Amino acid sequence: MYTASNSRYENNSVRHAGKTGLMLPPISLGLWQHFGSADPLSDRRDVILHAFDKGIFNFDVANHYGNGEVGFGSSEELLGQILKDDFKPYRDELVISTKAGYEIHDGPYGIGTSRKSLLQGINDSLTRLNLDYVDIYYAHRYDDKTPIEETVRALDDIARSGKAMYVGVSNYEVPELKKAIALFKQLGTPFVLNQMSMNLLNDHVETSGVAQVMRDSGTGLIAYGPLCEGLLSERYLGGIPNDFKIHHTNNSLLANGPEALVTKINSLDDIAKNRNQTLSQMSLAWLLRDPVVASVIIGTTNNDHLDENLQALDNLEFSADETEQINKLIK
Repeated sequence: MYTASNSRYENNSVRHAGKTGLMLPPISLGLWQHFGSADPLSDRRDVILHAFDKGIFNFDVANHYGNGEVGFGSSEELLGQILKDDFKPYRDELVISTKAGYEIHDGPYGIGTSRKSLLQGINDSLTRLNLDYVDIYYAHRYDDKTPIEETVRALDDIARSGKAMYVGVSNYEVPELKKAIALFKQLGTPFVLNQMSMNLLNDHVETSGVAQVMRDSGTGLIAYGPLCEGLLSERYLGGIPNDFKIHHTNNSLLANGPEALVTKINSLDDIAKNRNQTLSQMSLAWLLRDPVVASVIIGTTNNDHLDENLQALDNLEFSADETEQINKLIK
């Protein structure tokens, strides 16, 4: 029988999603990869429970997550088992988020953010998660085949039905983001977050204007991929292998070749060492220095790795000199 640590909130502050009442831990745990039906439940349970004991109370999944086509939804099922067996007494403390929009089953309604897809999606996700409601429900992507008005109204109805406390979007750029936010405001929808690819090497969210849109609307950003598939760790300081798979949002980082990127990463690592941080810790701290970022979502199956990442919270301040050095490297 699992009993949560009494010290789980002692060393972990919370951050608001903009000016909303939604509070999140600075670091959240995502179950995108290696948390599916092909993975050992006991090992993954250990990591998830350890995370909660360390003050991480936001767990992020999607109906698309799992181990390939045969495992779509299995990450939700894995988390759902833990929610049922271990987390039931703590449900009111947890922020559970899931998403719909990428492929989940055959046919035209197995993908996209139409009303039918989203309303079916939330019901199926709740079944897999063993929950009556989720705390955040996202449109996982912008669907150019469905009017934004339809997607927004469906998310609003899901919130009004009590099946989601808050709603968000993911991978929305400025034009569709502005339109969606205006519609959410008209309806009075509890819209709180845009989940975007963000990391120290990729400042697209800032340069594109997405971050400013969220600031202006009083809502927040939540970062996925904050360590850039592991590039922002000690793992690749000696070189990037030819078979390295980079997320499509970060493709431009290799524009000058892997050797140039490795040189840049090593220079950033030197700055991190001078801050008494690992490169990963500094990278997380860099994102969290901006109040518009409500949380960063890490993905790990290792307790020691999780603990190391949490140590980023011990030093979130950057001197003017450090900021200048980093900006020279990444701009």
